[in-house]
Amino acid sequence: MSPRQNWSPGLRVRELSYRLVGWGSETGSGGEAEFGHRLASLLREIPYFRDHPDQVRLVDSHGDPMTQSVVAIVRGKGPRALAMAGHYDVVSIENYRELAPLAFKPDQLLAAVIADLESRPLKAAERRALEDLKSGEFLPGRGLLDMKSGIAAGIAVLEDFAADAERVGSLILIATPDEERGSRGMRSLRHALPAIAAEFELDIKAGINLDATSDQGDGSEGRSIYRGTIGKALPFALVVGHSSHASYPFEGISAQLMAAEITRAVEANPALCDRAAGEISPPPICLEAKDLRAGYEVTTPERVWIAFNWLSHAWTARELLGLFEQAVRSATIAALDQFNQHARSYAATLGTLQAAPAAAAKLISASELRELVELVGGPEAVARVSNVEQRSRGIDDPLSQTRIIVDAMVTEAGLTGPAVVYGFSSLIYPSTHLSRTEGASSFADAIESARLAHEQAGGSSLFYREYFTGISDMSFFGHRPSDANSAYVAANTPASDLIDEVSPDALSFPVVNIGPWGREFHQRLERVHAPYAFEELPKFIREIVGRFLS
Repeated sequence: MSPRQNWSPGLRVRELSYRLVGWGSETGSGGEAEFGHRLASLLREIPYFRDHPDQVRLVDSHGDPMTQSVVAIVRGKGPRALAMAGHYDVVSIENYRELAPLAFKPDQLLAAVIADLESRPLKAAERRALEDLKSGEFLPGRGLLDMKSGIAAGIAVLEDFAADAERVGSLILIATPDEERGSRGMRSLRHALPAIAAEFELDIKAGINLDATSDQGDGSEGRSIYRGTIGKALPFALVVGHSSHASYPFEGISAQLMAAEITRAVEANPALCDRAAGEISPPPICLEAKDLRAGYEVTTPERVWIAFNWLSHAWTARELLGLFEQAVRSATIAALDQFNQHARSYAATLGTLQAAPAAAAKLISASELRELVELVGGPEAVARVSNVEQRSRGIDDPLSQTRIIVDAMVTEAGLTGPAVVYGFSSLIYPSTHLSRTEGASSFADAIESARLAHEQAGGSSLFYREYFTGISDMSFFGHRPSDANSAYVAANTPASDLIDEVSPDALSFPVVNIGPWGREFHQRLERVHAPYAFEELPKFIREIVGRFLS
């Protein structure tokens, strides 16, 4: 059923947003651990849940103290169900500096930020923020944009759906922790969701992620329906050369030169952009490059580590790592050809014999290196690497964690240069798209008819985009990767706790992202466009719910 006639959710969504923002929930904090219980209590204030308290569930996620996901279900006629989802953890408030005590108090923060901006010369971005905040259309507050106003809109939609005695189908609201550090909340909820759906006899046919969008313009980018989300991988290369005294460079093999050539081949290379549905992903970019020496020596480093952030639209993880391997192979050939050429030229200049030319580099995947460790060192070597991995689990940095493990594996395998080990150094965020999900057509039809109805009723224009460009829970919400791809990723991810383990009964359904918009999220001047977030967004989502479920 459609929303109640003349339903105006603005004040209610504002109230809910302020209340949710007021519960500080920085990722990894005690506030994040308390938030699930607070949200469950809020939901049980709603008349429907006062009568059905068992339909608000807390699902353990991770951490100590334990964080929980919240699942709230309003049941109607028939098994057909739609799920809305959002994360409630927020990034640190440190960048608010002296205004940090007001970060979770939107009205007080608004006055304080305006006063601060009016007190000093401003950069262009700050002038824009001052105009926005004084217009009355934008509100600041940590997490108000990303993404508690989205959750608040979902709660308001849930309330309105529950108020319809003739409702058809069921509506689910899911709120999860830890989107910011590996989506552990959504991934643990994904394990629990099949049992919850079976208990309440729900057939979840579609999902709406409520994450926020940045728009530096008039909102036409922000008022978006995203049919898919971008994928993310962090491929690494550990380059192994051969050390030499600085006075005798050609007695060794330069790991730096090989690493530099790999970086040159991959860094910001448009040829390595993924293209799908008429959109182009950003090119890969180097996030880390360092040698693995602990201190100063007058010898060249034997090992150099590089890792790249690589976003994709349609490539599988296997395809992406295959492209990386090709780039690494070509780059190492070029680097060693150049190194040998320099050696020949230097020898000719001195009138001496050339040192033995550097051989072709061995390229070894992380899975092949694991096999080599066992072949060379046996079970004892495997156990030593396992101990290194166990000790690395306390490191809150996937690149450092992976680098330590791979370095130990290279040592145990006795791998000498020139060689390059490659694999994945973080959790893989899969790309998703409606076109790749079974049963998406009826959901797409409901969205389109709701979009037209929204605009005909005087609402702002809404636009389709193919890929949500931020890393989000949408990579795991309703998405079940293929077994073959999951096995390949697991084999080539040295740190086992960075592997996404998917249960065989994980649910699969089409998902879109429709959320609030604003500017500069995660920054000091983060602000949400209030008229859209509080009024138009919940109305549009409610229209989709009614049309899809009935």
